Amino acid sequence: MREIILVKYGEMALKGQNRSTFEDVLLRNIRYRLKQIGKFSYAKAQSTIYITPESGSDESAGELLDAAMPRLKKIFGIAALSKALTCEKDFADITERAVPYLEDALSHAKTFKVEAKRSDKAFPMKSPQICAELGGILLEHYPHLSVNVNEPDVTVTVEIRDTNAYVHAAREKGAGGLPVGTAGNAMLLLSGGIDSPVAAYMMAKRGLRITACHFASPPYTSERARLKVEQLCEKLTPWCGSIAFYCVPFTEIQEQIQRNCPEEYFTIIMRRLMMEIACRLAERDDCGAIVTGESLGQVASQTLPALACTDAVATMPVLRPLIGMDKVEIVDLARKIDTFDISIQPYEDCCTVFTPRHPKLRPHPEDVAAAQAEFDFAPLVDEAVLHAEKKIFAQHISEANGF
Repeated sequence: MREIILVKYGEMALKGQNRSTFEDVLLRNIRYRLKQIGKFSYAKAQSTIYITPESGSDESAGELLDAAMPRLKKIFGIAALSKALTCEKDFADITERAVPYLEDALSHAKTFKVEAKRSDKAFPMKSPQICAELGGILLEHYPHLSVNVNEPDVTVTVEIRDTNAYVHAAREKGAGGLPVGTAGNAMLLLSGGIDSPVAAYMMAKRGLRITACHFASPPYTSERARLKVEQLCEKLTPWCGSIAFYCVPFTEIQEQIQRNCPEEYFTIIMRRLMMEIACRLAERDDCGAIVTGESLGQVASQTLPALACTDAVATMPVLRPLIGMDKVEIVDLARKIDTFDISIQPYEDCCTVFTPRHPKLRPHPEDVAAAQAEFDFAPLVDEAVLHAEKKIFAQHISEANGF
């Protein structure tokens, strides 16, 4: 029995003349994701990537496929995937192999239907005929089944393609989106809370390669707080690929804000200085945008006037993928990507240091700029950029234009 994985992509099929570029990046990302678990051969045709385990026995090949499936489901650019039986383009061979192959899927089902996709129009049977005849044969071998074309327990799919026919009964949903590395690079402000890891996931889904920066303020923030953020980076790599992580020393900047600026502006001035530093690091790492986990109105620094004050110092676009989401939606996504339990660990981050008792909800940019100008922060910003510590988190080998 020769079993392979069929990888289907959706949105990429609409890319016209640029489609091959997206396909190449996706295939490169798949290769590097699976390289750690074994050897596979790859081919692509008709919006499908064919992944075949290179193994001497059916048992070891099956183990490789079982290990590959969960990794593939976290690769952006893949819309759906299936383990499939490879057959000759001959209906007798299809039925002979399909009946025993489908036993696990059909033995516990009550209803089924057969779908056929005949991309090779030279195949002598048309799709309705394939469905009818294979359906009849399956009913003979599995008499407990009945046909339900609207809501079947199992959908058996037969694909007639250029070189072979393929049979499968379990089509699994992929991560969707676009391959990481096709939309450029962006710098994420990673706080350690629930929101920013979700923002990284959402922008990686649109093809961005993520770099992250975190602001640490010892002794006000602990080493455990930093380790918590590094754990979040590790959790994000299955989705985002390798992540370059900067830890920025921020203590002196925050102390000078506390000593020299009006209390009601503490948080917004802190956010502006973070934005300046993040933009400087982003330029260094060839990033074209800043990504934050801000949601409109969630806290005082995320009102429209406050966001405008922050954006006033940005030197590149600021992307806020969570801007219209509520907390329940964000938490649901955090649970999906397995960052929630880390994010809620009770280790402080620098955003909670010197929190004003009565923050300004509708600050005016000129008032904030004037308050910030009471102290010359430029040398401290230069020092923070200079002394930012860089670390790479990667689940696998990295390559240009891939992960």
